[in-house]
Amino acid sequence: MDPIWTPWRMEYIMGQKQPGCAFCDKLSGELDEAEHVLLRGQAAFITLNRYPYTNGHLLIVPYLHTPSLEHLPVETLTEMMLLVNRGIAALRLAMRPQGFNIGVNLGKAAGAGIEDHVHMHVVPRWYGDTSFMSTISSTRTLPETLDQSYQRLRNALDALNDQGAEYRTQQSEVLY
Repeated sequence: MDPIWTPWRMEYIMGQKQPGCAFCDKLSGELDEAEHVLLRGQAAFITLNRYPYTNGHLLIVPYLHTPSLEHLPVETLTEMMLLVNRGIAALRLAMRPQGFNIGVNLGKAAGAGIEDHVHMHVVPRWYGDTSFMSTISSTRTLPETLDQSYQRLRNALDALNDQGAEYRTQQSEVLY
């Protein structure tokens, strides 16, 4: 049997859990690359999931620390959906997925790993990406590191900016 090397999981399993909010902490400094923050909007941001289901697993997170969507202002909800679209465009350009899962887990019973700060998942999918590994051994295989995925998607977002892609919010026109 061949071992599968997933060293990033051990950090999570054995690491001391920090008090506070992982999402709020990501924004406390200017270390976007180290924190894998891909894009900062006016009310929300795009980041890579630190413990992804698959490469390119994005999270769309509002700046407002709240546990559920119904607590967010309409401007924030609008921007989050625009960032979902932006993330999809970057994933299509950088990784050419064949589909996407997009969703929100509200509450621990629904599978929320961070239940106090609502966030949306954008998961790129490819035919055959869920193989016997997940079913039989509860193991996922990821073909590149988080830093490699970050750079690939950062380059795609830059390329989209160079193309002049514009998205509107209810308040004003925002260029991402």
